[in-house]
Amino acid sequence: MLRYRFACGFMAAVFVTAAQTPEYGYQVVHAYPHDLNAFTEGLEYRAGFLYESTGLKGRSWLRKEKLESGQVLQQMDLDPQYFGEGITVINQQIVQLTWQTEIGFVHDQSSFHVKRTFTYPGEGWALTNDGQNIYMDDGSAQIRVWDPITLKEKRRFTVHDQGQPILNLNELEWVRGEIYANIWQTDRIARISPVDGRVLGWIDLAGILSPSEQTGGEGAVLNGIAYDALGDRLFVTGKLWPKLFEIKLVPKSHRKNR
Repeated sequence: MLRYRFACGFMAAVFVTAAQTPEYGYQVVHAYPHDLNAFTEGLEYRAGFLYESTGLKGRSWLRKEKLESGQVLQQMDLDPQYFGEGITVINQQIVQLTWQTEIGFVHDQSSFHVKRTFTYPGEGWALTNDGQNIYMDDGSAQIRVWDPITLKEKRRFTVHDQGQPILNLNELEWVRGEIYANIWQTDRIARISPVDGRVLGWIDLAGILSPSEQTGGEGAVLNGIAYDALGDRLFVTGKLWPKLFEIKLVPKSHRKNR
């Protein structure tokens, strides 16, 4: 940006550079097993357990799992016509999206029984919540804000960095007052302000899965963020990944190799 000011009768050019958005690397705290067949679309941590939703028609399910072992404690398969997408756990219920059918499900958290279905326009990609609102994305640069009871849209905002919209928002997670979002087909997570959609920081997870473990093909991309609010632990995984990682964020210039 170029601004001008007058000094001593002369016009001087003053260059003002916008502050660069902070970037973070990672330190792996622990690696846990993850089902290599899970095409992860939604991930949440609640009361010591992981809740995971997967995609692909005929391979979409909702699961409750042990973090430490990956053991499946409970599973409900979606009808093969549905491509499962994001979930969020709120008010003892699990709200789940599907991709292109514009139909969502509200499950009882304990039994996984479908209590009701609901509809929304466009594609369904991901969900998260702050206890008062549900946040939903559709693969664009926009995040919709829903009422948690009616599941109706109240408002929406565009995610942006340095004035540019950020497309391909994928899996979402509420973390300490911010929304974390995977950017589809990248190794990056955006830290987003839920007030105005501004990107507050970038997390670069390149290299977290070793080349020898990348056996899932082109679709096996980073996707899946879960946060343990009580333990202040952050977990990440990907579609068709054999591992789920607990990580700590470090400023990019101070990144430590694992």
